[in-house]
Amino acid sequence: MEIERKFLVKELPENLENYESKKIAQGYLCTAPVVRIRRSNEDYYLTYKGRGLMVREEYNLPLTKEAYDHLLPKIDGRLIAKTRYLIPLTDKLTAELDVFEEELAPLILVEVEFENVEEANAFQPPEWFGADVTGSGKYQNSTLSQRDC
Repeated sequence: MEIERKFLVKELPENLENYESKKIAQGYLCTAPVVRIRRSNEDYYLTYKGRGLMVREEYNLPLTKEAYDHLLPKIDGRLIAKTRYLIPLTDKLTAELDVFEEELAPLILVEVEFENVEEANAFQPPEWFGADVTGSGKYQNSTLSQRDC
């Protein structure tokens, strides 16, 4: 089960280059239900996501580079390219800051994953976070992958 909240970004944190980052490319084989392929640096995954916005099922299966490359031409819509920065917020919470590239630039979103709904609902975002867009399907990556958005 994935429990996360998503926000726009008011301002980028200072010294962004000091945080761990990943180059991500992901595409969607299907958006209802969500079936996604992703390259994260040199790791490859096939992901199934159930319905929902803040809480939904998520299953990740490892792929080989060859399997990813085979599936890549089969994606529906655009390939999403972004750099993800992992910014520690507390001992347990990490902000995943996504700086989108190419067609989706200059979009910047930040997500935080939680262990339970109560923790998610009690979360007080830092000052640099912008509007909470968790309840808006407009900012789901599967929606952003569609060329008409």
